[in-house]
Amino acid sequence: MKKNLFIFAFLLGSFSLPTWAQKQEKTITVEVHNNWNQAKTDAPVVINLHELHAGFKIKSAVVMEGTNEIPCQLDDLNRDKKMDELAFVTNLPARGKKTFQVTLSSEKSTKTYPERVYADMFIADFRKGKHQRVQAITVPGTSNIYSMVRPHGPVLESELVGYRLYFNEKQTPDIYGKFNKGLEIKESQFYPTDAQLAKGFGDDVLRVFDSCGPGALKGWDGQKATHITPVETRTERIISYGPVRAIAEIEVTGWQYQGAELDMMTRYTLYAGHRDLHIETFFDEPLDKEIFCTGVQDIVGASKSFSDHKGLVGSWGTDWPVNDTVKYAKETVGLGTCIPQRYVKSEEKDKANFLYTITAPGNNYFQYHTTFTSMKETFGYKTPEAWFAYLREWKEELAHPVTVKVKDNHAAK
Repeated sequence: MKKNLFIFAFLLGSFSLPTWAQKQEKTITVEVHNNWNQAKTDAPVVINLHELHAGFKIKSAVVMEGTNEIPCQLDDLNRDKKMDELAFVTNLPARGKKTFQVTLSSEKSTKTYPERVYADMFIADFRKGKHQRVQAITVPGTSNIYSMVRPHGPVLESELVGYRLYFNEKQTPDIYGKFNKGLEIKESQFYPTDAQLAKGFGDDVLRVFDSCGPGALKGWDGQKATHITPVETRTERIISYGPVRAIAEIEVTGWQYQGAELDMMTRYTLYAGHRDLHIETFFDEPLDKEIFCTGVQDIVGASKSFSDHKGLVGSWGTDWPVNDTVKYAKETVGLGTCIPQRYVKSEEKDKANFLYTITAPGNNYFQYHTTFTSMKETFGYKTPEAWFAYLREWKEELAHPVTVKVKDNHAAK
């Protein structure tokens, strides 16, 4: 009997799990440098996971700064069930550097971090007074689903601001201004009740009409901005719900535009601690001579504007945020859009907007940023002069992103 037990124990000890069933890890050291002469708060740090050649399917990550764990997230951007990027934010002094230890693992984690961003989208059933959470919706280009989606498209929120992306041919970001920092759209759903307003909740602060609002990508007909139509299909989806950044996309196929048929996907990323949206546009094939445009709305009334004539444009004005001018008061907002100068073709003005036209011949990608402030913010900007000064500083900060250096500590094991 003892002999049989010994043989069984020997065989059990010799047995090993197949590679796919074993926990695999890879550790790297990440150096983040701020090369700017100003301190950075909540600077985005993004690591391309494919460049690490981990040798296994990454399902979780831990980021450490010394003995402190830093909240992070993994994102599958192309929805192929493989994580593409690791993201976190950090504070850096002027000309400063920080070092992080990152452990990537093949095992999923149940770890949670405090939510610093929020994202959501719902389909409404008005007959029953209910709505159902959805992650992505695709409709024919002729469909009008705008009123069925709550709040009219995906919503993205940081502690400072909220945006929603219209689910129609406008594809315009609309804005939610706050009195105080914090996340509140999960509760208000962009439509605060009277009780929530009395508690100090924010609200919609801009009527975008047919404008580009803050930074909507539009077509250009030589005289004015045009909507993204006609298209074969239109999709709006949420890629990431946080906790560090929220990401949404709008994708169109078969856009008949300037003699071409374009398949275009626009990605919107909002980081924790940020008021600005990073907007990236991808095409399935390199562009030819197509011309697009973006900028900021010429807000109805005595709107003021600012431009550096090199890709930065801003506006400041006051208007009713919705058509109900009895219940709601006028709101004052400042808008800003910053486009890398290499994409800028010309500076334009149409009835509704202050614009730049954009071209990227031979490329299937371009990117830019947009931002806003609301007068109601206790933490914001109170004059057009202060807002336009901030926009100049913002452009300088965008021109000096952090640099990231990765050192491989150990091979996959």
